[in-house]
Amino acid sequence: MLHALVIKNFAIIEDLRIEFGSGLSVLTGETGAGKSIIIQAVNLLLGSRASADLVRTGKDNAELEAVFDIAPDSHAARLMADQGMGTEDGLIIRRVVSGEGKSRIYINSRQTTLEFLKQVTQNLAGVSSQHAHQGLLNEDLHLDILDEFAQTFDLRKDVAGLYRQIVPLKKEIARLKAGKEKADKELELLQFQVDEIEKANIQPGEDEELIQKRDQLQNAGQVFEAVNGAIDNLYDREGSVLDQISGISSRFGRFSGSDEKLGAMARRLDEISYELQDLVSEFRTFSAGIDLDPQSLDQVDQRLDQITRLKRKYGGSIDSIFGQYRNMAKDLGDIQGFDGRIEQLEQEQKGLVARIRQKAKALSMRRQKEALALAGLAKTELAALEMGRATFEVDFSSDPCNDPDELMTEDKGKISATGMDRVRFLLSPNPGEAPRPLAKIASGGELSRIVLALKAVLCQGQSFETLIFDEVDAGIGGATSDKVGLKLRELGRVQQVICITHLAQIARYGNHQFRITKQVSEGRTATRITPLTCQDDRIKEIARMIGGSQITDATLAHARELLDMAVES
Repeated sequence: MLHALVIKNFAIIEDLRIEFGSGLSVLTGETGAGKSIIIQAVNLLLGSRASADLVRTGKDNAELEAVFDIAPDSHAARLMADQGMGTEDGLIIRRVVSGEGKSRIYINSRQTTLEFLKQVTQNLAGVSSQHAHQGLLNEDLHLDILDEFAQTFDLRKDVAGLYRQIVPLKKEIARLKAGKEKADKELELLQFQVDEIEKANIQPGEDEELIQKRDQLQNAGQVFEAVNGAIDNLYDREGSVLDQISGISSRFGRFSGSDEKLGAMARRLDEISYELQDLVSEFRTFSAGIDLDPQSLDQVDQRLDQITRLKRKYGGSIDSIFGQYRNMAKDLGDIQGFDGRIEQLEQEQKGLVARIRQKAKALSMRRQKEALALAGLAKTELAALEMGRATFEVDFSSDPCNDPDELMTEDKGKISATGMDRVRFLLSPNPGEAPRPLAKIASGGELSRIVLALKAVLCQGQSFETLIFDEVDAGIGGATSDKVGLKLRELGRVQQVICITHLAQIARYGNHQFRITKQVSEGRTATRITPLTCQDDRIKEIARMIGGSQITDATLAHARELLDMAVES
């Protein structure tokens, strides 16, 4: 229940405090006094967006505060407990709006976010403003009203969740199919390039090895002559180097027994001889391995030409060839995997579509069942509001689905995030007339009563502790306004109701009444609110509402009679 409301420097309100009680509270006053501004302040405290033009002229900030009495096991109390907020003093919401349009939000003195504020106040109060009348003409909102009554938002949330999975999945499948179509055109070239590199079978550093080998082959003849010339000089020819060393060693050897130094030098000559013999053996082996075949050089040149061509084609180095190959092989694998990936996603989509069709059908059946109940209860409520002959219906239809790629039911009806149904409310105010859309048939007074009737129906399954009506009396009068007042008082018996009204027939049913006036002081306009706690004050205000500024004994008597009749009824 809304216990207190404090408004400072907000529009034409300078400083205002209202303490509400249980039952029906009515706010009355002249047009333009600031009654609807109070509702606007409540909306901001419930989570509406703020703007700088709401700050009173000449002030830096507007400050709003609401105190709600909440049950310890309520939705708001549980959310606050999760955030470590105590609820011993109830729920105190404070909002400060700066002249730049920035807003700060506090819950029980702790700063918080707009999103958390909306969560906390979700079931605290329901506001039916003047815009709700015109909003009822918007058929896009009728489905929300039905789902609110039928309590099908959980099922609708399931449908929306599946829809949000299917839509990007369909886009991904379309993207893959488009990519596959493009890739198929590139597949032949890509396959050729991959095969070309694979067949070349290039090894890391192979180009450098081939350049070295080519140099060796180009000099092979000269090297062969040099090596074999060395063998001849060192060993083969008569009087070779080895022969001469052996002769010298033999001559010194005869004196090795008598001269140790000569013996040592002779042994060193022998060692040199052995080394030269080993070297000659290596020369012979090396000579035998020299490739003098002209075709070998041709083969090396051809291989180098092949590698050079591939290097020019694929980035300038063997490393770049390997890099290009990896990328092209991956692209080729991706292209070849398109069909498998598309098939996998289509199977996944098929399963999701089957599930959303099942959920959407279940949701539709539940809605249609509850729509009959809503229509019956609305008819009952309308009868209590002087529309006893009216017929109220909930009409179902579905959008046709002409695009085969769109999500549809088995009957070709379009499925959206809200399900498969389009819903609109139809009304026939008089017997013999076919029900028609509200926008084409309902008058302002009828809209007011339909809003109240639907609100009364919806409240039967809602946990709102406070209902707020802003000028629910628009377009009505006479006996009808009396019925509206009775209905508001009836609602006030089970929950707190706050109503702004211009009609005495409605105001008289209030358990509490506040008079709102506009005063000018020192060149500034300000809104004032006065609780009408005694009977005489209420009689004068009701008389003003009946007769305007000229209050006579007759209007006072009539006002007293209206209040007395309200007590008796």
